[in-house]
Amino acid sequence: MDDTYAKLSELQPLAIWPGVLARAVNGDRMTIAVVDLEPNADVAEHHHENEQLGVVLKGDITFTIDGATSTLQAGDAYVIPSNVLHSARTSGGATVVDVFAPVRADWESKERRPVAAGNWP
Repeated sequence: MDDTYAKLSELQPLAIWPGVLARAVNGDRMTIAVVDLEPNADVAEHHHENEQLGVVLKGDITFTIDGATSTLQAGDAYVIPSNVLHSARTSGGATVVDVFAPVRADWESKERRPVAAGNWP
């Protein structure tokens, strides 16, 4: 991939959690990812040094962030500060855009799946 431009459909998805695939683009200091979550996907409670901002593109997702739970729909946004415990669950599946700073270097160790278009666009 050229470092300046990318087609989401040509990115190799990363298997982040069971039922959760991310198509990520890294800059020098941040990562942006389009994340597809299958129906009934569970993202276990965890934390990371990266600040995480996101928006739901389609579907719905229930987040618990620092003990507060909310179900978000397409068009809703969220903020997860650095090192704050959080988890997520979908019922019917969802697609979100996540932005992380600094870069999600830990994702480099995740399994890479064959290139394929995701659920969005």
